[in-house]
Amino acid sequence: MTEEEYTPAGADTVDQDLAQMTDEEHQARTEAYLAGLQQYELEEDDHEILEGFEDDAQPDLHDFIPPVVAVVGRPNVGKSTLVNRIIGRRQAVVEDVPGVTRDRVFYEAEWNGQPFTVADTGGWEYGVKGLAAKVADQAERAVEIADAVLFVVDATVGITATDEAIVAMLRRSNKPVVLVANKVDGQSQEADAAALWGLGFGYPHPVSGLHGRGTADLLDVLIDTLPDEAANSEALVARGPRRVALVGRPNVGKSSLLNSLAGNARAVVDDTAGTTRDPVDELVELDGKVWEFVDTAGIRRRQHMASGSDYYASLRTRAALERAEVAVVLLEASQRLSEQDVRIIQMVLEAGRALVLAFNKWDLVDDDRRHDLEREIDLDLQHVAWAPRINISAKTGWHKNRLVPALETSLASWETRIPTGKLNSFIGELVAAHPHPVRGGKQPRILFATQSSTRPPKFILFTTGFLDPGYRRFIINRLRQYFGFEGSPIEITMRVRERRRR
Repeated sequence: MTEEEYTPAGADTVDQDLAQMTDEEHQARTEAYLAGLQQYELEEDDHEILEGFEDDAQPDLHDFIPPVVAVVGRPNVGKSTLVNRIIGRRQAVVEDVPGVTRDRVFYEAEWNGQPFTVADTGGWEYGVKGLAAKVADQAERAVEIADAVLFVVDATVGITATDEAIVAMLRRSNKPVVLVANKVDGQSQEADAAALWGLGFGYPHPVSGLHGRGTADLLDVLIDTLPDEAANSEALVARGPRRVALVGRPNVGKSSLLNSLAGNARAVVDDTAGTTRDPVDELVELDGKVWEFVDTAGIRRRQHMASGSDYYASLRTRAALERAEVAVVLLEASQRLSEQDVRIIQMVLEAGRALVLAFNKWDLVDDDRRHDLEREIDLDLQHVAWAPRINISAKTGWHKNRLVPALETSLASWETRIPTGKLNSFIGELVAAHPHPVRGGKQPRILFATQSSTRPPKFILFTTGFLDPGYRRFIINRLRQYFGFEGSPIEITMRVRERRRR
């Protein structure tokens, strides 16, 4: 095995040969490859992957939708603190003032082997207007699609008029409700929890979201109320606004770009690096479509070297990437590309998100700097040469109209599925023209190829041996040349299988 790049010898006619093949020929070749694969020792999950390969609309391996739990309650009862305790990490933003959470935010969680999704919501209030009304509406929407509800009440305060209004809303929903008496930090406050029986939702489970007291018992009860899979899966996978994360190092212009796109000062902008601490969400209408942009804190240094608010800002940026579909990495065109920039791009790739490179502050770039920048891009960003590049000025709004076409290109590639027949014909022609080098007297062969999922595109190759990293990169590059995939990472995994013993 070698880390050297694979250099094909001479030109080939792969593209021309494929262009002349019919769908029937693609299908026939694929069925022949599949029949040959049956002569090899296959594992149980191999058969699951191979089932229905002829269906071009083959569902992703991630089509299972876990049940959803909506966490609701009035403002400042500790919902996000409890969510952090349930999901086992500090991801939901928590601050000792009401109203920090405004949107419904979804997090993956698991308890005793049962996966489920937690929908953290903003504080629900009755009869409010403006932003508070929109927050309450988001909470009610979360209840509509949920399979169960955690109704969180502050046991130290007792039942309020807002709590009683929430009770009426939950009764109309006809959803299973588990009552949570939060902020019960010790046995002396158990009596406060008992007073919540009056809400009519049965036993008020005493917990401390802050300290973890009682959460295990609460989760045991919650899991018993959940179905195996989400009942409202269609609503959960319905396409909402495309989610875009703005990432980059501090003071590169992320907040300025968000404000320029939104047409108002949505995010705080200052010349001091690091003004943004927590992700800032904004719905923006561009070219007749609504996009959800998330402005993130600038990544200052490696996460294990960061401390305090920088550390948590880095964690939340990663969380924002996980929620996003596409990332716009802002790079300062007037400054030399740094190791920090490359590391941020790598973070996007590791998250498997579609990618757009935006070179900001282009109005400050002269001809000499443009020449130097091209050399830096060739040297440091060659591994993401497939990502769309746009030159913008967030401060003046120059060329911001080029952002949407770049985003749409990357997202379309991110969601592309190649028919299995055409994929195997492509691999067959490519390997015939450029076979894998012989290593130790053996030459690995590719037996069958299938695309296991999209978002990002992932391919599985069944082989007779381990493929060199350089040869895998060669396949990825040729996949891009033939099928496109501009703006999307591509993943290839191998399943090495031995011939079945007679």
